[in-house]
Amino acid sequence: MSDTPNNPAPSILSLLLSLNAQQKMGFMFAIAATIAVLVGFWMWGQTPEYRVLYSNLSDRDGGAIIEALQQQNVPYKFTEGGGALMVPANMVHEVRLRLASQGLPKGGTVGFELMESQKFGTSQFLEQVNYQRSLEGELARSMQTLAAVESARVHLAIPKPSVFVKDQQKPSASVVLTLRGGRVLDPSQVSGIVHLVSSSIPNMSPQNVTIIDQSGNMLNDAHDGNDPLMDASQLKYVREVEQDYIKRIEDILAPITGQQNVKAQVTASLDFSQVEETAETYKPNQRPNTAAVRSMQTMEARNGTQSTGGVPGALSNQPPPGSTMVINNANSASSVENIENMRKEATSNFELDRTIQHTKLPVGSIRRLSVAVVINNRNVTDPKTGKVTSKPYTDAENAQITALVKDAMGFDSKRGDSVNVLNRAFNVDTEPAEPPLPFWKQPDNIALGKEILKYLLIAGGIGFLLFGIIRPAFRNLSAQAAAQAEAAAAAAEAARHHHGPATLESKNSYEENLELAKQLTKDDPKIVASVVKEWVNKE
Repeated sequence: MSDTPNNPAPSILSLLLSLNAQQKMGFMFAIAATIAVLVGFWMWGQTPEYRVLYSNLSDRDGGAIIEALQQQNVPYKFTEGGGALMVPANMVHEVRLRLASQGLPKGGTVGFELMESQKFGTSQFLEQVNYQRSLEGELARSMQTLAAVESARVHLAIPKPSVFVKDQQKPSASVVLTLRGGRVLDPSQVSGIVHLVSSSIPNMSPQNVTIIDQSGNMLNDAHDGNDPLMDASQLKYVREVEQDYIKRIEDILAPITGQQNVKAQVTASLDFSQVEETAETYKPNQRPNTAAVRSMQTMEARNGTQSTGGVPGALSNQPPPGSTMVINNANSASSVENIENMRKEATSNFELDRTIQHTKLPVGSIRRLSVAVVINNRNVTDPKTGKVTSKPYTDAENAQITALVKDAMGFDSKRGDSVNVLNRAFNVDTEPAEPPLPFWKQPDNIALGKEILKYLLIAGGIGFLLFGIIRPAFRNLSAQAAAQAEAAAAAAEAARHHHGPATLESKNSYEENLELAKQLTKDDPKIVASVVKEWVNKE
């Protein structure tokens, strides 16, 4: 019995050469499909997730941003509606910072950079218009920094200055805000915008600023001086006063009852009226010797005759009219006696003792305080059983707690303050707290799971192509080629030894191998030719 030659496993090249035309076409199609699927998986894995960079861009800003993205080699695309510009998700913040360094987007408004392009010979009117446009643009940009404001437009009405006081007019401003979806401005933010505009324009009062939103709703209500409504600052001050008293009361009672066992509420009535008083007071008259003399006037009047004497003569010897001469017994005129009527008047003016007092009462003074305090029962532990029971405070303890509350709030019965302290067991809510969100429902974990699933699908597809299609195909081809080579070798061996003694079994085997060799020669003569060539080389 002769030995059968040991043929090594056929190589890939020999397998490809052993295939017929139809098998080669099928094999090439399978290889092309496999490569296409692999490339598709690779491109799917490399395709980044796009997110919105900017939306609702103007044509000017959109063109400038696209040009900047092209210079930076940043991929971009637009949404179907064309309203949003999208870039890869991992580059959104970086691209925004780069564009912000270039002043993009400008938001369709111009600021003081408009003044940089002034040309020589520009008229004063055009300079004033450009200045007003620049000021409006800068104010709009400042408002757009607020998180709730998407865009803003400012219209300023600045009158021409006049040297006549009666012709002077106050400037005014109108602001149109476009708010983001679902966002609103609270009163403090609206008040901040009003004061931002009024403080940016000389001689502009906050009452001359009007703010509306994109729906035409008035955001700031300009109240005149006769409006009794309190503004936002007054309401805020009232809340601050009430919260301050609440904190005082709870802080003073917390060491006794526990932080969670006391609740207080305070209602404060404040007086925001502005009152100025001027009082002039006169005191009773003082004693003349202690009072300050302001002025004094004295008058003295005398009526009567004067005594005459001297050298006798015509004038000296004539008595004044109405005088009486007394004649002595010697019938001679010796003297004239003075007969007088004297009157004195004195007038003294003293300084008035008066007091002038000007008083300006403070704004926001407290008119009345109403305080309500609720205290939970205290927990008492039985030393024998260790059981915890809830017991109310005694009347004496409640009185002490009420006194502490009055001292903490500055109780004043004259202004009508009231205090109500109630001791009851709190109704504790026993409903279970909402469980935390499971980890598989958390947004970060969901995003991570999507990324892992994507790469697992890519790896699974590649593995299926390699081990489910390509490897079995090569295995079938190798087995088929090995079987054909073995059959050819057996047929050749049988042909070499067909003249020797053989039994019936070997004859049947020879015939079968011969038929197989003939069939193999018809199907693929290249294998038979290679076998014969191998025999020739060996011999």
